[in-house]
Amino acid sequence: MPVRKSSAVADRIRARIHDGSLREGDLVPSTRALAAELGVSRGTVVAAYEQLDGEGYLRAAPGAGTRVLAAPAAAPATREPSGPDAVSGAAAVEVPAFRIDLSPGVPNVRAISERDWRSAWRHAAAQPFENRFSPAAGTPELRRAVAAQLSVSRGVDATADDVVITSGTSETLSLVGEALRVRLGRAPRIAVEDPGYRTGQRALISAGASVVAVPTVEGGLDVAGLRRLHEAEPVDAVMVTPSHQYPLGGSLPVARRLDLVEWAASARAVVVEDDYDSEFRHRGDPLPALASLDRAGVVVHVGSFSKTFDPRLRCGYLILPRVEAVRQALLDARTARGPAVGEPVQHAVAQLLTSGAYRRHLGRARRDYTHRRDLIAARAARPDVRAAGVDVRALEGGLHAVVSWAATGPSAASVLAALAAQGIRAQDLTVYRLTPSPSSRPALVVGYAPVPTPALLEALAALRALLAAPPLAPARTSHFRQAGERSDAPPSNSR
Repeated sequence: MPVRKSSAVADRIRARIHDGSLREGDLVPSTRALAAELGVSRGTVVAAYEQLDGEGYLRAAPGAGTRVLAAPAAAPATREPSGPDAVSGAAAVEVPAFRIDLSPGVPNVRAISERDWRSAWRHAAAQPFENRFSPAAGTPELRRAVAAQLSVSRGVDATADDVVITSGTSETLSLVGEALRVRLGRAPRIAVEDPGYRTGQRALISAGASVVAVPTVEGGLDVAGLRRLHEAEPVDAVMVTPSHQYPLGGSLPVARRLDLVEWAASARAVVVEDDYDSEFRHRGDPLPALASLDRAGVVVHVGSFSKTFDPRLRCGYLILPRVEAVRQALLDARTARGPAVGEPVQHAVAQLLTSGAYRRHLGRARRDYTHRRDLIAARAARPDVRAAGVDVRALEGGLHAVVSWAATGPSAASVLAALAAQGIRAQDLTVYRLTPSPSSRPALVVGYAPVPTPALLEALAALRALLAAPPLAPARTSHFRQAGERSDAPPSNSR
């Protein structure tokens, strides 16, 4: 047996799932029983089961054993296109329901420990009944827990008084737009990354703000471009994703972060830092949060639990800036709207944070996502894929990858149509720009966090067959070089 015995055990079980010997829902032997059968230690089998759990093959339930969670996906019932129509989408074929959904923006909810999850809700249910309204800014318990977590994980120096609980990133941005509009007495002019988070931009617009595009360069926002934009017409705020630019990937270098904060202080503007998936860094150490570098008190730090736990919780937060006028405007806007998240949810999330369950969950999820990310990177490095001009980016962190290819290949729309005919859903990034792009490279985004490994491998193989083969249809110029969907299109509109 190889040196890594657990890997050999995992390979053996995985092979039985692929050949059909083990089917979805089948109960696998207990760790003690399989260890005795194979003549290895129980710890070896435990490690193998944990690996397969992370890959999406198995799932353990307390008191119910370990079962096969996912087998290779069955082929769709409808006819798959062949020949030129495989890419052009010209044939009239029935599109099946999506068997494999690569829409980005959704975490692997099943990675949450059921024991920790149930314990958190028992804690919430045990809270006493009280004849009162909920605090508009959130329960003191959750606000303290969020402040403590950010101090450890993101280096943000905040107290419970600095934390305001929201129902997610979109609601937070709407709150920011409303607060600035009331404070200024006019529509605030807010700069946004282009390409960027379109759902967030729409939330700002719905709150009465006007948004203007700032181009992105390597690593994120073009701060020099922001300065030029402000000189032409003053900007009141800027929304950025400095830790993992959305959708293109990359982290804003520290020098540009400091330059951004300096500009905001001199321009009396606000920086809205959307820290949407900073917990999942796959290569290198995480860069500090922008708020941790803010000595002028101009940064509004925004986060949520949609990417770490479950988007259906509808629970997020913002960290108030120190600039008193903006701080008070945000508190007034929250008070006017009232509390956004029910107290039972807040109690449960606070328990997950303070009990250590959140930290344990992040560790498991980070390992799982890194494994899936490595699968994508390995296939992108294959000679035929590289020869076809395929480029895969945004892999340094987060929950999605950006796939672009040569303009001489098929259009993004035709590739999406061919994937859909096989029951695979992905995203074209043409909707994430505010302004046209001269780039001619078509691109898709691939969300991989919740997809079981067998399904992910099937989808990657289908994408490879379409992109690594000689072009089967005339190419169409795309307006987008690369992009990535978080939650703009159903069902991933969850921030």
